[in-house]
Amino acid sequence: MARPRTPIGTFGDISFINATGGQFRARTRFRDNDGKVRRVSATGLTKREAERNLKKVLAERSSFRSMGELTPNSSFTNLVDVWLADLDLEGRLAESTRALYERNMRQLVMPVFEGYALREITVSKVDRFLKVLAANKSYSMAKQARTVLSLAFALAVRYDAIPKNPVRETSRLRKPPSQTMALSAAQVEAIRLAVRTWRRGPGLSGPPPDGQLEQIIEVMLGTSARIGEVLAIRKCDVDVTSSPATVRISGTIVSPAGKPTRRQPHPKTVKSTRTVSVPSFTAEVLRARLVKIADEGPDHLIFFTRNKTPLTTNNVRRRLRAVMDQAGIEGVTPHSFRRTVATVIDRAGGADLAAELLGHSSSKITKEHYIQPDEAVDPVTAEILESLAPQRHDDVT
Repeated sequence: MARPRTPIGTFGDISFINATGGQFRARTRFRDNDGKVRRVSATGLTKREAERNLKKVLAERSSFRSMGELTPNSSFTNLVDVWLADLDLEGRLAESTRALYERNMRQLVMPVFEGYALREITVSKVDRFLKVLAANKSYSMAKQARTVLSLAFALAVRYDAIPKNPVRETSRLRKPPSQTMALSAAQVEAIRLAVRTWRRGPGLSGPPPDGQLEQIIEVMLGTSARIGEVLAIRKCDVDVTSSPATVRISGTIVSPAGKPTRRQPHPKTVKSTRTVSVPSFTAEVLRARLVKIADEGPDHLIFFTRNKTPLTTNNVRRRLRAVMDQAGIEGVTPHSFRRTVATVIDRAGGADLAAELLGHSSSKITKEHYIQPDEAVDPVTAEILESLAPQRHDDVT
C-alpha cells in the first residue's frame, strides 16, 4: 500500500552539519508547490540561528505558495489578492469593470471581512452585512457588494477552500420601488436653451464654451448612445451621404486609473456594437463636426479637447451638471437622454425596437430601467363601455 504524501508546504525533520567558516547548516526536505520534494538549507553561526534562518526560507516559500492556493484557513485578504490576480489572468473584463470590481471590494466589503479566515465567513455573516449595507447606504451599493463577494467566493469554491458559496444562500435583496422618468419635449427644449445660453453674453470673463456640449446632447438624443459611446464616435463611423444619415457605435471612452483617457475599440457589450440611422437634427450636428475635422484622418474623434485628445465622460458630466444647476433644472444626467429616447421609441414602435436601438440583448432590461411606464389606458375603452350606458325611456316624465 502506497504511503500518503505529505501536504504541499510541509517539511520534515531538520538536521545539522558543519559548514565552512565555523558555521552550521540546517537542512530539511520540503514539499514544494509543484508537488516535488526538495532539500532546502540555511546557515548560521549557531545551530539555533541556522534553524531560525531555515524556517525563514521555508516561510517565504510557503508565502509564495499561498498566493496561488487557498485553504479554509486562508484570510479573506488572501482570497481577494488571488481573485484579482485571476481576473487579470483571464483578461475578459474591460479595464473600467475590473477597476470597479476592485474598488467595490476594497471600499465596501474588505473593511468588514478582512479580519476573517475563509472558514469563519458564514451565510449569516454575509446575509447580515448585505442587509445592513442596503439599509444604511443603498440598494445599489449592496447589490454591487454582493456581486464581487459572490465572484470571489466562487473562486474559493473552485480552489476547494470552502464547500459552497455563502453568498448564494443569502436572502434576495429587495429593490425599493422606483419609476423610470423620461424627459418631456418641453424639458428637452429647456435643457437645450440652458446649454445654448450658458456663459454667453456681454460682461463674462474667460473664453466662451466651444459648443460641443449642446452638440453632444443632440447626438445622444438622436442615437440613444451612452455618453462614452458618443465621445468615441470617429470620423469613419459617420455616413452623412445616406438618407437618413447613419452612425456606427463601435467603441467607448475609458479613463483607467493612472492611465490616459483613450478610446476602447468596443462598447459596453457585444450587442452594443450597432449602426443606427439618425434624425435630421443629429445629422446636422454631425455634418458640422465633419467640416471641422475635414483635414483629419478617418480615425479622428468627432468630439475632442482643445489638444485633440479624447474628452472624458466625467468632464462632460460636470459641465452638464454646472449648466443645469445654474438653470435650476434638477435630476438631469447624460443617462436621462438615453431613457428619453427609449420611452419615445417605445410609445411609437414598442419595447423591442427600443431595445434594438439601445443595444440591449432583450427588451426586459429596456422595460425595467429605461422606459417610463405609460399610465394612460387606451381610449378605445371609453367606446367599448358605451354599451353600458343607461337606456333612454321616452315615456318617463
